[in-house]
Formats: sequence, structure tokens, C-alpha cells
Amino acid sequence: MASVVNVNDLLDGHVMLDLECLDRVYLNAYVPKLQVSGQVVYFMREHLKMPLPSPAVMEKMGNRFREAVTSFAKTNNIPIVRFKKGERQIDIMEPYLKNTTKPGVAAIGVAQEFQSVFSATKKDSSGGAPSFNFAKADRRVTVYYFYVVDADFGSSFIKICSYFPYPAKVWVNGHEWAKRQAVKAGLAFNELANGFASCEDPTRLQVICDRLGANQIQLFFERWMQVIPTPLGASDRMAGFWWELSMRQIEVSRTIVFDAPRRARAFFEATVADNLDIGRPDEVKLIFSRQIRKTTQSEFATKVVTRGTDVTTNVFYKHSRIKEYLKEGRALRIETVVNSPTDFGVQRRLCNLAELVNKAKAANRRLLDVQRAGQGCAIETVLWERISQPSLEEGRRTGAIRFGDIRVMALAGALCVALNSVVGFTNKSLRALVSQLLDAPYTTSQMTYDLRKLRLKGLVLRIEHSNTYSLTPDGIRFAVTYTKLGQRVLPPLLSAHLAPASVPLRDAFKVIDTHIDDYLALARLRKAA
Repeated sequence: MASVVNVNDLLDGHVMLDLECLDRVYLNAYVPKLQVSGQVVYFMREHLKMPLPSPAVMEKMGNRFREAVTSFAKTNNIPIVRFKKGERQIDIMEPYLKNTTKPGVAAIGVAQEFQSVFSATKKDSSGGAPSFNFAKADRRVTVYYFYVVDADFGSSFIKICSYFPYPAKVWVNGHEWAKRQAVKAGLAFNELANGFASCEDPTRLQVICDRLGANQIQLFFERWMQVIPTPLGASDRMAGFWWELSMRQIEVSRTIVFDAPRRARAFFEATVADNLDIGRPDEVKLIFSRQIRKTTQSEFATKVVTRGTDVTTNVFYKHSRIKEYLKEGRALRIETVVNSPTDFGVQRRLCNLAELVNKAKAANRRLLDVQRAGQGCAIETVLWERISQPSLEEGRRTGAIRFGDIRVMALAGALCVALNSVVGFTNKSLRALVSQLLDAPYTTSQMTYDLRKLRLKGLVLRIEHSNTYSLTPDGIRFAVTYTKLGQRVLPPLLSAHLAPASVPLRDAFKVIDTHIDDYLALARLRKAA
């Protein structure tokens, strides 16, 4: 029989590089003191010294900014590119970025997009001086993309809306930053698409990646806001009217490069096989080398992997997800994509980036730890006895969690599903899973009782200051072992005498039966009919 690939063997013996790095960073830039109507009035009346706050003031500022962009492009011989609807902007800008050999603005993109901007409505002044109400609304307006080549971050962009209060976006790439720092440090490496394939000193490279944080990104923003035209100037900034950065989408990756492409393929064959029935993430996608449309008549959750096929595992939580896939056929890439920092209990301001990165790294590690445990989950005798027999825990008698009990097996299966939760599970979410597997009533009190047993036996841990639980290493072994034995091992063994059971297994049981008959005959015991 051919040997079965185990992910632990692959990860422990065939990894050339294991690197964690902040990847793509997409930020909002907003002016905190220009977010509500009262602030708009104050800005115009007190800062600009305009006796009548009106939409004309906003229009003049917008026109000045648009003229400044045109003049800046003409003076510096920078091409202006007008994006058409449906175009992928980075594809349009790629040639300009590649042709820019030194730091600078490579091109300026112009687009019409919906933005949250201030609009004005005239108040009923009953014959007096005109006055206006200001309120935010989504309007299709002109935005400018300043695509730059930065000495530290490489290809990046800053997008600024040309309408009040001038919301902006910032995009940088952490791997590109790390590559440039490695070059400056004289550290030799080979590139992977948006990553590293190898490095002469992986430890030094990890130290470089760990240095990237909010300060470096803030400096990037400040540097380029002094170069490109902006609708707000130095006097506005001195008065406190300037942009602050907040996190919109943050990607944190872990890249594991194997010593041969076949190792990477073997890793996914092993993990997908386990995800088909236990520990299944919300979605296991096998992405084929062809377009898949809404009208395509097929089921794509599970397909046989063939040549030319890539595999992607997605684990979803609220607005965010963990994505696991093969990169260039030889590297395992795990990415936590955070679309809302509050999903992880982190505030949005850029100064909280380090906290978010640490939590995202932990999520990446947890997914791989679960996959490791899923294929190395044998329970030692002491743990099995503690789980399956009544015991005294924390001075209290705790009931058994017996293998084979219908409710226990449903509970173990539900915990296998919960293994892939990014931030743990609650009483309510676990109860819903158990109810589905039981296909029978399962009350809140039953769930509370079962969670208490799991906690006292050291299988789950309650996260401090929350109603959320996470599985302990022993809990992972319990959930996966019970489920594998109950779904994969015992059913074929117990039905081995029936067709179409495998012939070798059926023959093996015949040998066992023969030996048992011999022992019964020697003991002069009659074989049961």
C-alpha cells in the first residue's frame, strides 16, 4: 500500500523558508475636523474667514485643486490617464510604473467614482441673508490616483477625492518594503511573486519584516503629501485640518516554501482530504484553470484536483477571512485578510496596526496548528481515560464524555467545524452546529452543561472578558480523534463482512475469526451462534 502523506512530515522536514510579513495595506485618509456640518461651518467662517459659509467656497477649493493637479502634471511631464469603467487600473498603470527608474510620480489616474462628500441645501431664510445646510451624501465625483515609485515601498498609490471634505486612500505593499530593506542590508534572496522564494539568512529577513509598522507607513504618507498637490495646504494643517490614516484592509501573510513543488501539492492533497468531512472551513474551493460564471451548471465545493488546478481554502469570519493557497506551485501562502479591524477587537486608526498584525499572525498560525493536529491527533491513554470516564476536576465531579454517545459524537463533530473559527466560538454558535448534526432538539441548558464538562476536562478555554471559547491542544485531539474514529475507522471495520467492503479487510477479519475459533475450541467454549 502506498504511504499516506502527513502534513506534519512535510512541514517538519521539507521547508526551506517560513516567513511572516505584513502584505498589502489599504488605508483610509480622512480629516477628523471636517466630518460633520458644524465643523464645515467653523472651517469656512473661523478658519477661512468667510462671512457666509456656502457651497461656492467648496467649489472654489475644488477647482483650485483640479487646476493644481493639471499644472503639476504638465510641469513635471507626468502622464494623466483617464480610467474607463470596468478597467483594472493596476494593469493600465503597470507600464508607467515599470518605466519609472527612480522615485517619483509615475502617472496620475483620473476616474469618476462614488464618494461620501458634502452637499449643501439652502435654508429658508424668510427674506434674510442666504444660509445653507451641509450634509454628507454619496456623489459620483472626480478622484485622482497618484501612482508613485517610492524608495522604500516601490509601486504604491495615493487617491484623493477632489470634493469636500477630500477623503483619500493609501495603498502600499509590505513585501516590496521588505525586499528593498533586504537589498539595503546586503541580504541575498530570491523573489517569489509578491514574496520571497529563498534567503541566505531567513532569521535576519524575519527581523526585517517585523520592523514594518505604522511609523514607516505614516512617513510614506507624509513624504508624498509634500510632493503631490493637495486641496489642503500648510496653513490648513497648522490649524488642525489635515488627514489622519485608518485601516481599511490589512493583509498579513505567512509563506512556507517547500524544497520541491511536489511537497506543496502533497500538502494540499492531505489538507483538502481532511477538510471534506471534518474540520471543514465554511468554504473549500478548488479553483480550476477556466472561468466560472453564475450560469455555470456545476458544484464547485469539491472537485478532484488535476494537473493545472490550484487549490484555495477560505475560512470566513464576519467581514474578514483567512485564505490558504499555493503560490507559484511551490509555496504555501496563508493570508489573514482583515476587511474590518473591529472583527478582531482592534480600533481602526493606523496607530493600532501592531495589535492587529499580531492577532492576524496568530490566526494564520492557528489555522496551520489545526491542520497539524488534524493529522497527528492520537490520544494517549491518560487523556482518553480522563475524557471518557467520570473524574474529579477542580474539586467537582465531572461526567464522562463517552465515545459513541450520539450527543457526544455530534459535539465532537461540531467542534471540528469550530476548529477553523478565526476568533473562537460561542455557546450559541456551537449549539447551532450540534443541533444540525443531531437533527434533534438540543437545548441551551444542554449546551451549557456540555461546555462546562469540556472546560473542566481541559478541552476548551474561555477567553477572558468575553463569552467566547477556544479549543485547547487536548480539545483539538479529542474532537478530531473522536470524529475520525466515528466516521472513518469504525464504520468500515464494523461492516467489513458486508459487500462491498474491501477484500483485504474482509480477508483479515476471516483470519481473526479463525484464530478466535481456535482459542474457543482449546478453552472448550462453545462459539455463539
